[in-house]
Amino acid sequence: MYPTIRTITVDCTADPYDLALFWSALLGRPLNDDDKPGDPEAVIQDPAGGPTLLFVRVEEGTSAKNRIHLDLEPHGRTREEEVERAKGLGARLVADRTRPDGGGWVVLADPEGNQFCVERGALR
Repeated sequence: MYPTIRTITVDCTADPYDLALFWSALLGRPLNDDDKPGDPEAVIQDPAGGPTLLFVRVEEGTSAKNRIHLDLEPHGRTREEEVERAKGLGARLVADRTRPDGGGWVVLADPEGNQFCVERGALR
């Protein structure tokens, strides 16, 4: 038997609740009912049973690009629409790696600077 990924932890220097709100809105996943502003951590559940996202306050900031990041595949939207939606929620554009053939990805950063990518979805 092999282990499963139960939780993906994201360090943050600001309020974990605020960062969890961003990711909750972006991913359409609910925050734990017990979480509130000012708590040292906040959790987003996956109703489908996948890994939870845990946001934990830390003292030290990020000093370089994250070594692990999430790649998101849009559903019901094009990549461009998903990127614009993410930016409207507070993400910022880092790099557009879209290729002329439509492949590739767009690199964004969440409000804490954690990078993530939006890949091409079924709607392109």
